[in-house]
Amino acid sequence: MKKEHEKQIMKAVNELKEREKISNFYFVACGGSQAVLMAGQYMFDKETDIPAYVYTANEFVYNKPKALSENSVVITCSHSGTTPETIEATKLARNIGAMTISLSNVEGSPLWKISEYPIHYDWGKDVDASDLNKGILYGLLFNILDIVSPNKKWQEGLNDLNRLEELTVRVKEQYKNFAKEWGKKHKRDKIIYTIGSGMNYGEMYSTALCWFMEMQWINSGVIHSGEYFHGPFEITDYDMPLLLVKSIGNTRYLDQRVEDFSTKFSDRVTILDQKDFNLEDISENIREYIATILSGVVIRQLVEAIAFERGHSLDVRRYMWQMEY
Repeated sequence: MKKEHEKQIMKAVNELKEREKISNFYFVACGGSQAVLMAGQYMFDKETDIPAYVYTANEFVYNKPKALSENSVVITCSHSGTTPETIEATKLARNIGAMTISLSNVEGSPLWKISEYPIHYDWGKDVDASDLNKGILYGLLFNILDIVSPNKKWQEGLNDLNRLEELTVRVKEQYKNFAKEWGKKHKRDKIIYTIGSGMNYGEMYSTALCWFMEMQWINSGVIHSGEYFHGPFEITDYDMPLLLVKSIGNTRYLDQRVEDFSTKFSDRVTILDQKDFNLEDISENIREYIATILSGVVIRQLVEAIAFERGHSLDVRRYMWQMEY
């Protein structure tokens, strides 16, 4: 991780240390940025007794949580730093006196200026993975968790984050051919459902709404593994494509149950099992978190492969950025 990023993170973390009371954490954003922040709520729910919530930004603004106060910490994210709803949410939180921390790829953006503690992340194919949005977010979260729920594993986790580039290169090579074949197999699909649980739910949410619906115009929907048997499993059929990530965390049982059922009735279930990732040299208590980042790496390979096969660039939009909405 770059020194400039560490410095920005530690500026926010050092302020947090001085706070006498922290009542709650709010993770607020839109679309893919909200999906990334879902990992924060999962970690805080699992590791601390401080309440944590995920909000889509406009709901946070128009239906302000009653518990939002000067003792709240509000973490927002916008890649461009120009998402109007996220800017308004950050402004609302700051006006109330909450501590505001914001992640963005663009320094000096409107979100950057309105946030009390802006943090920059890099973007692009040649960027070290530890400096991408998830690497920076996890660096922030591990540091905060070391304050509110001290444990040596957080420092171990920070050390592991510095190896993200190595891990990313390794998993890309592992799934390179798999991704190409998947893209060829699914290039004509009109719908692909995504399924996951626990730490991975946000990743599958983003895959359905952003990668498939926004960037490929493929109909999709995200299904929580625990909810699959409470309605959604009725759409399972021999030709229905499903994309399932199997966790190495405590919710693995939920994912396994989906696999056991769906593969009986569909020949088109794709399973990404995090047990197949080589994480033996990663701290045991941190592996679940690192595995989620790597699942995102593999999913991006799948999406890039299907985009190539369909001749549909990931940059093409019909409405987004093309008009007022």
